[in-house]
Amino acid sequence: MKKLIVTAVAAALVAGLTACGGDAGETTLRVGTLSDSRPNAYQENGEFTGFDNALLKDIAAKEGLKLEFVATDFSALLGSVANGRFDIGSSAIAQTDERKKTVAFSDPYNYQSLGIEAKATAGITDENSLAGKRIGVVQGTVSDTWLAANAPKAQAVRFPNDAAALSALNSAAVDGAVFDQVSAEDYAKKNPELKVTKAITTSIPHGYAVRKGNTELLAKLNDGIKKAVADGTWAKVHQQFEPSIPVPADFKTK
Repeated sequence: MKKLIVTAVAAALVAGLTACGGDAGETTLRVGTLSDSRPNAYQENGEFTGFDNALLKDIAAKEGLKLEFVATDFSALLGSVANGRFDIGSSAIAQTDERKKTVAFSDPYNYQSLGIEAKATAGITDENSLAGKRIGVVQGTVSDTWLAANAPKAQAVRFPNDAAALSALNSAAVDGAVFDQVSAEDYAKKNPELKVTKAITTSIPHGYAVRKGNTELLAKLNDGIKKAVADGTWAKVHQQFEPSIPVPADFKTK
């Protein structure tokens, strides 16, 4: 009887491990991303896609990683990576010194570019025309810090995500907005009243965010990025999602 009980307990433990994914090699990594930030990170037909997520899927395939994508607001993303809710943050995250205090970053896989967007009637052309205007930005993004540094006399109106900022821009609740350049161009294509009045390029790299100290995952991401650049996958994903943006020299296939 004792032997039967031990056997039953062992079987139950095995079943429990199998149900939870048991094998550490098959652990599913939770990826915090956005659902509305085209073309970098968005959801379409129930699938998370965009430049950042498509590239991350390729990296995962190369490195034997299993991913689960979860939508969140950008303002909560890095904190959720730092506290372990997400294993990876994927959302065109610019690697600023301030953010490096909270999370660790992979090697660069792109560079930050911004676009000032407004209706033609708003009288907005560049940063010098933003003084006194209500300008929408997503809270905690490079757009937010760029506006404060380059147009301090503008009235920053902060939103939790692109969709809310874009809605305010379309309804004239704000006079203009600053988005990632490729996102701004995508919004203008879909709404003829909007136009990107100025594109701003920066040398700030994008990286996938991970919890500090997770060196094993960081090494896999870095290795996958190198492989994706070397075999031409990076260029294919870039052409699919960001065809109008020049390819930085760092990511050209040699």
